[in-house]
Amino acid sequence: MSDREDRGEPDRGQAQSGDRELGERVRRLRRERGLTQRQVAEPSYTAGYISTLEAGRVRPSEAALRHVADRLGVGFDELATGRSARLVGEVRLRAADARRELATGDARTADALFRAVREDAARLDLPEEEAAALLGLGECALETGGLPQAIAHFQAAEDLLADAPLHRRVPALRGRATAHLLSGDLRYACYLLETAIDRLNAAGLPDPEALVLLYSAVIAPYMDMGAHTRAAQAAELALALAPRVEDPALVARMHRGVARTLIAEGRTEEAAEHLVRAQEMYRRLQIRTELAHCHWMRGYVHAQVGELEQAETELRTARALLLERRAELFAAQVGVELGDVLRRRGRAGEAGELLDGLLERLGPEHGAVHAGGAHRLLGLMADERGDAGGAERSYRRALELLRPAGAAGDVADLCKLLGDLLHRTGRTEEAVAVYRSGLARYAAAGTTTLGPAPVEPPV
Repeated sequence: MSDREDRGEPDRGQAQSGDRELGERVRRLRRERGLTQRQVAEPSYTAGYISTLEAGRVRPSEAALRHVADRLGVGFDELATGRSARLVGEVRLRAADARRELATGDARTADALFRAVREDAARLDLPEEEAAALLGLGECALETGGLPQAIAHFQAAEDLLADAPLHRRVPALRGRATAHLLSGDLRYACYLLETAIDRLNAAGLPDPEALVLLYSAVIAPYMDMGAHTRAAQAAELALALAPRVEDPALVARMHRGVARTLIAEGRTEEAAEHLVRAQEMYRRLQIRTELAHCHWMRGYVHAQVGELEQAETELRTARALLLERRAELFAAQVGVELGDVLRRRGRAGEAGELLDGLLERLGPEHGAVHAGGAHRLLGLMADERGDAGGAERSYRRALELLRPAGAAGDVADLCKLLGDLLHRTGRTEEAVAVYRSGLARYAAAGTTTLGPAPVEPPV
């Protein structure tokens, strides 16, 4: 102990505002236990020292604080921070309950649980736990379609962890990128993910779980932007790192992303194998939304090979699971795929009614890519029944949605459909202009990402 502490003299040069809170805590605990300042001080310190400590005019050494904690019958950390191990444990247990509810129950119920955890974590000054609660709130908002709220929650989590290593911020960053992707901002989603990948790899010792999370996440915007080669490369790198990943949910997500790249390459049997692996993992973990996504992709695989009855079954299962969880944005996206299957099965009336209903919930900043897909399907059905005007209006509306989103492959496809329609109706010059527009959009530099492809991991 210092001479000043032994004599009970205040060290006013060191005292700070936090010392007043500590002093108030010592005074409260001493009075609750019916102790005098002398009883707390002896035998190592003086009553005067305890008096100055309680007044917030001295910053005690660790030895002094441990002595006071022992005399008051509390833990050192509880006295120093005001939070007990019991309270911290309770916050963490409630956070685990909230995560379980999000995985197996209702996202709105989970949202309320995460909000309570966040409030308590902030009150107890637990930044890690508060960031985890914000991450959970962001996932809840993603599931319920609250994309601006999701972005805000994920950004707040990143801000709380601003001084932490990058790999600790990756889950929140991935969530923010996903929200921008669903909003229709594909390029920015790619930018966020690619930048994080490069920064992790530049460190020389990349965190495998963080990298697999990022590589798995970047596949979706790559595919929507028509950058299939980059998507395949990301899938290969994720697979190479997978043996070093212990989180089964992350491995399942990786298999789902890999399957999407294989579908685009026409390797449907291999894609189905990856989806089965992911589905089994999600079933064991009881993560129902991700399980629904597996049914969704299996339906898409069946549709790609012309197995339309099986495709409809899988897509209806996925949609029912998502509607049950009130994940309306994801359910609407599945509904667009289901509409295409119904059209191909000759049930155009049913498909049109479904798509019209879905477009009430999809739009430029809320599932823009799938909204464009719905208008494209409505255009195809109008074209098939001889309604050239209706088809043109739907195609043009789809282009209005997909061009700002950066979905270059879909834009090129639509320009061909619209160009063919204009050519058939004698508007040759307009058709040529539309064809050129689609080709220029697809071939222009920078249409897939804002920079060069991410570097590969050094190991």
